[in-house]
Amino acid sequence: MKRNWKDIVVIGGGLAGSEAAWTLAKRGYSVTLYEMRPKVMTPAHKGRKLSELVCSNTLGGMELTTGAGLLKAEMKLLGSLIVEAAQESRVPAGGALAVDRERFSEYITYKIENEPNIEVIREEVTRIPEDKIVIVATGPLSSRSLSESIIQLVGYKTLYFYDAISPIVDAESVDYSKGFWASRYGRGGEDYFNCVLTEEEYTLFYEELLKAEKVQPKDFEKAVHFEGCLPVEEMAQRGFKTLLFGPMKPVGLIDPKTGKEPFAVVQLRKENREGTLLSLVGFQTKLTYPEQKRVFRLIPCLRDAVFVRLGSMHRNTFIQSNKVLTPFLNMRKYPNIFFAGQITGVEGYVASAATGILAGINAGKLAEGESLTVPPEETMLGSLVRYITTKEGELQPMNPVFGLLPPLNMRVKNKKKRKELMAKRAVESLKKWIEKELQLVSHV
Repeated sequence: MKRNWKDIVVIGGGLAGSEAAWTLAKRGYSVTLYEMRPKVMTPAHKGRKLSELVCSNTLGGMELTTGAGLLKAEMKLLGSLIVEAAQESRVPAGGALAVDRERFSEYITYKIENEPNIEVIREEVTRIPEDKIVIVATGPLSSRSLSESIIQLVGYKTLYFYDAISPIVDAESVDYSKGFWASRYGRGGEDYFNCVLTEEEYTLFYEELLKAEKVQPKDFEKAVHFEGCLPVEEMAQRGFKTLLFGPMKPVGLIDPKTGKEPFAVVQLRKENREGTLLSLVGFQTKLTYPEQKRVFRLIPCLRDAVFVRLGSMHRNTFIQSNKVLTPFLNMRKYPNIFFAGQITGVEGYVASAATGILAGINAGKLAEGESLTVPPEETMLGSLVRYITTKEGELQPMNPVFGLLPPLNMRVKNKKKRKELMAKRAVESLKKWIEKELQLVSHV
């Protein structure tokens, strides 16, 4: 029986919150979207726009044989606003979907603020209402007061970790004689500038990186880094060659001047469509600002670099979803309260946004008194949500990866072919689920 809920509330105007509000609005529901910025800012955000990207400007690979690529394909089938915005603001990045971050957030903000079924309220929510259908999508940077409300709601202490942001340099300040433009293995166009380092140059950089002063966490906080987004200096602590297998690996890159692979490279990726800004790929850092300038200028092509944004470190908060949420993303104790985004324990822009879609779908179903639903486990979204809500033991942030999907019912030795078949199965499975559960016309 349908319950007379007054309205549906979405708390947080990031990727997941925007996606949730859009999903509901497009299905005819009235949504109140709360975003505390610019009245109350976070340690990482800079302005008032919705879905502002604060770390990288890439949403991962586009190929269906990558976890992020398959998940984006599924999101497109579900009418994703985030994927639509990314395609509208795309900048060259080889096989990855990278965006002009300003145009990306402007596009989403315009769409949300001009949607008749969405009312955007610029106020901080300090307590989660328990008498309405609510989607909590405040991300890893929830305000302190709201974080306390979340802790009280879930009944135990919320876990947390630190995320680090890569620096951005002015493209005109780069010495292009110290490297070459190319994508790894020749995939895509010449979308990355590869700064070349000799063994001697790498050794100097490595030694100074180890010595550099870092920003220390506050006394009451312990720094815990997600393995998939380690600060570059943390990786360096693991050994001299660690960076050569990480962000400075030369594999798949041939220097046209020598015809050989360099000893080490640092890749610069376009941050905007015009290519006037370049980010250091994989160089998340918690070094102090002066040390960032000193150490990163030891990279030959960056000797005279002008840093338009330096790296920074901020606290990320997430709940143990496997202990408090159902696979529908609502609470076991309070079925009318949903969670979406990084706060659920998914990692990355795409996964965060995708959970917003599912939370929006199920919030609408709850409002109608219908049974809640989750995509089949053969889909990337379905398998990811099941993982974070059913994993035994302690939950750590998870990316969309093929390892989450159930195996094929046949043996396929070729890894790429196996992923192609799994991706095809996922897309077909999601289409059937959409027809059965959502009665939606495919967007692809």
